Amino acid sequence: MAAVPDFSRPSFPRRRGVGAALALAAALLLAYAPLFHAGFVWDDDAFVLRPDLHSLHGLARIWTDLSATEQYFPVLHTAFWLEHALWGDAALGYHLANLALHAAAALLLARLLGRLGFAPFAAWLAAFLFALHPVGAESVAWISEQKNTLSTVFYFAAALAFLRWRAGGGRKGYLAATLLFALALLSKTVTATLPAALLVVFWWQAGRLRWREDVRPLLPWFALGAASGLFSGWVERVYIGARGADFGLALPARVLLACRAACFYAGKLAWPAGLNFIYPRWTIRLGDPAGWTAALALACVLATLVLLARFRRGPLACALLYLGALFPTLGFLNVYAFIFSYVADHWQYLALPPGLAGAAWLWERASRSRAALRYGAAGAVLLLFGALTWRQAARYRDPEGFYQAILARNPDAWMAHDNLGIFLANTHREAEAAAHYQRAAQLQPDYPETYNNLGNLLARERRFGEAIGEYERALRLRPGFAAARANLCKAHCDFGAALGNAGRMAEAGAEYRRALAVQPGDPEAESGLGLALAYGGAAEEALPHLRRAVDARPDSPELHTYLGFALEKAGRPGEAADEYRRAERLRPSDPEIHYHLGQALRAAGRYDEAERELDAAARLHSAR
Repeated sequence: MAAVPDFSRPSFPRRRGVGAALALAAALLLAYAPLFHAGFVWDDDAFVLRPDLHSLHGLARIWTDLSATEQYFPVLHTAFWLEHALWGDAALGYHLANLALHAAAALLLARLLGRLGFAPFAAWLAAFLFALHPVGAESVAWISEQKNTLSTVFYFAAALAFLRWRAGGGRKGYLAATLLFALALLSKTVTATLPAALLVVFWWQAGRLRWREDVRPLLPWFALGAASGLFSGWVERVYIGARGADFGLALPARVLLACRAACFYAGKLAWPAGLNFIYPRWTIRLGDPAGWTAALALACVLATLVLLARFRRGPLACALLYLGALFPTLGFLNVYAFIFSYVADHWQYLALPPGLAGAAWLWERASRSRAALRYGAAGAVLLLFGALTWRQAARYRDPEGFYQAILARNPDAWMAHDNLGIFLANTHREAEAAAHYQRAAQLQPDYPETYNNLGNLLARERRFGEAIGEYERALRLRPGFAAARANLCKAHCDFGAALGNAGRMAEAGAEYRRALAVQPGDPEAESGLGLALAYGGAAEEALPHLRRAVDARPDSPELHTYLGFALEKAGRPGEAADEYRRAERLRPSDPEIHYHLGQALRAAGRYDEAERELDAAARLHSAR
């Protein structure tokens, strides 16, 4: 395996490959059978169930508007757009698509390893291990992580295309490989590691790197990857919020975090027990013995592999490929999810193939003369992996079971408490939701979304004073929190409406003024304040507020009616009739509007018109 292979030759006999591919597909269907009854969890709705993105205009926004989607991965969201056109909001379609992409990635891995000189058994064993490894279940069962499966398909396809071009292809072959690499980057930026991975492969095969044959063709890819990474990091900071005290680790602390994360991932790769969607967030300190132990262990392993590379380069190459695929999420770059955990199973998805390929190659070499051991032990491991994957996939059946499974292994996962609270609130289990929100706030008192969510729950229960306090806490933590500001404004308006209905007009007006202090010009606050003033005997003072509300929403019959009412109270029945007439044109079948118009016309001395409107009001009312 030290010589450069012929990348243009077939990897292994086609008939054997078809049979292995069918077996892999069958194994995946069995291992992921729970997904056939699974739904949407976590932020799947932000990726899939966005009605504003399902049109052709939405498709254009996916590519041109950085704020249109949670992350700027336009190829991924275009795939979701196409899938929604095919099966709408049915979760099964998205699960099957993700499973198909995972299967395609495993098949491409087998083909790629065959072209790199792996024996058929080792290549297919690596593909099966990748397909069934329970660490990969998070990427396959979580619909949002289609960015992992889709980008990995493009990643392996780009690698294969580049190897074919390197073996003697023309310019079109190189352009095709580059296009596939660009599609991978636009599906998920972590694929920017591909050109570095190819250089490691070339060094492993030949023992050296040649500028013209190996390095120079990949320079445009390095430039594409670097630009994509810088852009993605900027989006992560500016649009997603990966900045602030939670991301303020100094470089030495980041090195310790990276060493600890790398050892954690290697442990889950070798022994996938205790898997969880959210792992406890470590406290990273320079005096932390766990970090230094991990750093020492990693340094010893790498030093041993470097020494071994004088005789066999494969183990070091696998380690470099593994760490390289993990690098974007090891802690040197800020990732928003660091606010609740520094590690996640889906961050290891692209790193699984090199680690498992190395294990498969070693197993093939060690069991070459013992067929029973080779196939029997491999089959036992795959059966165990399939069972563990089935158990992991079953956790994605419904949101409540999903969050409860997280909390069973990590009771202090405050983000899971917060999200479970949202689910419980949406299913009208307010008391349980409040308990989870309060627990989330205890565990993470600096997360404004929790207070906003608790405020929404309290407002729904018409506990407006308490809701206002929660919204204000959220805004103290994040003054630019637009949703909390809008909710605070609405809570003041709703509180004002409740006070107005109780006849407490002065207090109602005060709440509406507070709403306008939060959101100047808000139509609901302006109209509410105007009505409170009109009912409280200050009709002239009410008019400017109601006019501003009408200007903001000229198509609202209610607002025209409110303005007409205030004009009547101000002793201007002719102008009131004009406003009621505008409301009537917008909603001609409303007897209340006809009645108010008739009264205003009568007060203005236009008796014939008033009689017609009052008759129309009576007819419409009796017809209801």
